[in-house]
Amino acid sequence: MNALPKEALRRGWCPSTLRPMETGDGWLVRLHPPGAKLTPAQLRRIAALAGEHGNGLIEISARANLQIRGVTAESHPRLVERLLAEQLVDEHEGDGPHRVTLVSPLAGRDPDGLIDAAALAAQIEQRARTVPGLPAKLGIVVDDGGAQALSGFSGDIRLVGVGTASAALCLADRLWLGPIPVTEAAPTVAAILRDFAARRAAAPDHIRRLRDLSPEVLASLTTLPEATAPASRPPPRRAGLFALEGDRFAALIGLPFGRCDAAVLDRLGAGAGLVSDIRLSPWRGLAFRDLDRTEAESLLARADGLELITQDDDPRLSVQACAGSPACSRAEAPAMADAATLAEAAADLLAVGATLHVSGCIKACAHPAAADLTLVGRDGHYDVVLSGTTRDKPVATLDLSALLTRLQPGQDIHARLAKALRTTGSQG
Repeated sequence: MNALPKEALRRGWCPSTLRPMETGDGWLVRLHPPGAKLTPAQLRRIAALAGEHGNGLIEISARANLQIRGVTAESHPRLVERLLAEQLVDEHEGDGPHRVTLVSPLAGRDPDGLIDAAALAAQIEQRARTVPGLPAKLGIVVDDGGAQALSGFSGDIRLVGVGTASAALCLADRLWLGPIPVTEAAPTVAAILRDFAARRAAAPDHIRRLRDLSPEVLASLTTLPEATAPASRPPPRRAGLFALEGDRFAALIGLPFGRCDAAVLDRLGAGAGLVSDIRLSPWRGLAFRDLDRTEAESLLARADGLELITQDDDPRLSVQACAGSPACSRAEAPAMADAATLAEAAADLLAVGATLHVSGCIKACAHPAAADLTLVGRDGHYDVVLSGTTRDKPVATLDLSALLTRLQPGQDIHARLAKALRTTGSQG
């Protein structure tokens, strides 16, 4: 394998194990573990392979994808060979999505969940693979309706538990339908996907995602009646100790800005024991499940010593940052390197619910949605966007030093953010 396909260089490219994406520090290889779960031994093995065949940096994306950075043209075939031989990835050919569903890392074991979102997601995954022509970035959010709300993540299709055997369905995050019995949810979603794929095939330049369909066409994808949106829920806890069903516990641990060194991940896996069930978290972390309380607390203490995120009030959890320069060839600022400094400067705002997105360029790979403060790399400086996305009009363009100054209490950017939080709430 000597060259990447041209698609790997275009905006919107979705990397996988077999088809990596070119970045500034080499190739990015995205892994989809079988069943979306890992054992501690498998986690440690992936960490070892990241050191042997990449630059030793591992990421978890905001869609709960595991990524190895710094892979080369020479090392990629050997990496793929080991990943497939050791059954560490669930890879299939084709241009469609390799995984379509997003669930809570506690799904299926959360005593607060109204439906078994993990089981439903598995059914949807199986059916989605039979539908050709789906876009690589298509996403289906399966929310069990419990305390781990997934309302902060966008989706082409969204299912939310509203009873012990029913779910509300939402298309393109704007048309609510249902409720629908859970037993009918997977076949209903599959039928919607087939209809959408056919419409996309007929107009590929105009229809890329469900959001590109008109309200009338969206409504025609199913015969379900329109419904009101489920009641809003408090923001979920994203790190710490969680009680599971059956008197078991989970330790939910975040990676700072979604990235850590392979050696750190290896040490974390070494302390996880032999029986824990590991799930990837959309809050850029790992959930170690099915532990007793002592084991879970011990693992959290180990993670804290590794400078990982173990408390839900950690300001780093409210910051989304891409790799930035020099890791990404398109980035115009060192977003990841600056994120920690910015998180510290804005800690008081983040503590009361503010969200911060630090993007190396306009692409917004880490967080396409709006944030209270969005910083967009531009020639080594940052465009400053308040309550918007990377594509909204900035109020200023500043270097890091000036930005840090104006984020201090009493300065203008701090004051404007504080006022926005008081009057409209967080954009996150």
